[in-house]
Amino acid sequence: MTVLRYALLVLHFVGLAAILGPALEQLKADTKRITMAMVWGARAQLVTGLGLVALAEIRASQVDDFEVDHMKIAVKLLLALAIVGIAEATRKRENPVTPFWIVSGLTLVNIVVAVAWR
Repeated sequence: MTVLRYALLVLHFVGLAAILGPALEQLKADTKRITMAMVWGARAQLVTGLGLVALAEIRASQVDDFEVDHMKIAVKLLLALAIVGIAEATRKRENPVTPFWIVSGLTLVNIVVAVAWR
């Protein structure tokens, strides 16, 4: 179970890098767009995040002093669904400046929620 958790966590971070890498690369560019790497990264974040929550729920059912923060998970799920939805809907647009900034910003907000919410 630990190996699966770490594998999902690594893939979750790879998904994060796939969103933020292209976003940071395009900061200086005049034309900003949602790349396929960003779309696949958003998909990976959603799927691996759900897998990590499933494993956390299993652990919570087996260990008395561990419980899952369902409010935090709900907020992160809503953010992830928004990121995936916007990325999917605007990936074929030529110059989606506003969606680019929304996807990048929501990704950063999701990171802050993951790290700062205890």
